[in-house]
Amino acid sequence: MAVKVKSREILQHIAAYPLGKSLQDIQSELGIVNIRNMSEIENVFGCSPSVKKQLMQRLDHLFTYPDGSARALSSKLADFLGVAQNQLFIGNGSDEIIRLLIRAFLNTTEEAIMADITFPRYKTNVSIEGGTPVIVPLKGGVHDLTAMLATITEKTKMIFVCNPNNPTGTIVNKDDLISFIEEVPEHILIVLDEAYYEYATSEEYLQSIPLLEKHANLVILRTFSKVYGLAGLRIGYGIMDSSILAELNKVKEVFNVNQLGQAAAMEAIMDQEFRKDCILRNERGRAYLEAELEKLGYTYFPTNANFMMIHIGKDGNEITQQLLAKGIMVKSGAVLGYPNSIRVTICSMEDNRYFIETLKNL
Repeated sequence: MAVKVKSREILQHIAAYPLGKSLQDIQSELGIVNIRNMSEIENVFGCSPSVKKQLMQRLDHLFTYPDGSARALSSKLADFLGVAQNQLFIGNGSDEIIRLLIRAFLNTTEEAIMADITFPRYKTNVSIEGGTPVIVPLKGGVHDLTAMLATITEKTKMIFVCNPNNPTGTIVNKDDLISFIEEVPEHILIVLDEAYYEYATSEEYLQSIPLLEKHANLVILRTFSKVYGLAGLRIGYGIMDSSILAELNKVKEVFNVNQLGQAAAMEAIMDQEFRKDCILRNERGRAYLEAELEKLGYTYFPTNANFMMIHIGKDGNEITQQLLAKGIMVKSGAVLGYPNSIRVTICSMEDNRYFIETLKNL
């Protein structure tokens, strides 16, 4: 029997996030035991061994509620970043903080500016809350900050800049970004999403935390899901003025971040050698892929993340299926705004080499 209760009108115009088939489903369908997952831009090197030990010690405490304010984690993270504890908001992934920022600050008559090809949850959450997404095309795969400034109206309430940008991996020049932040009116929130911050090794990448002292309308988002390898535990954080944090506390769930996630994040901060090793291995893999792709005549966006958007020059869906038949999962650019491209996670050197050899023989 069909349900007669109708959902909100806005949901009739919004599609669910495309998660795709599970690895197990694909293995079963294709009869392939070993599939190299280069699709989900996770840290394929996992998490620190000390994190695993810490999690085992916490298993006897699962009957207790987590600290709703994540005080211990906030204190340790504040010391590590050199910020005040009341500037840190801990979230169930940085995507939760995006949702809470929109819920707390965007009225139904107001607008939020974002790129056309970027993290899709900005647009979705703005629409769900009744705001208006204002879309500005990327320029060469990079945020067009000049065009974004020109789009500001009296209805503008927030601007999203994903840096490095997902799915292109590109960054905005630091001088251009500083000028942009200085030009945005102070009553407009600037949400600087730095989920891939640790992978950005270019000298042109902006170190944004020092700008918080001068720009109270700046919010910086980061995560433990990427370089720290804790995507399965959903831990993100925002660095912001304490007045913004106070408003987020009004709209968040009481126990929004689980106990194991908080413990794992605290332990991950302690093992910076593991983090540095992951960054170094990613840089080596990136250099290898760039060199080999140039030999093959393929172009790509210059990346400062742990993935690459590669321009194949053929239907991305077709190439994705051909690679899958050879045991390699990548993301088709067709669902990301670049129909003749694929997005590939930088993985172990063994997987990187296998990908290149397979690409040669397609």
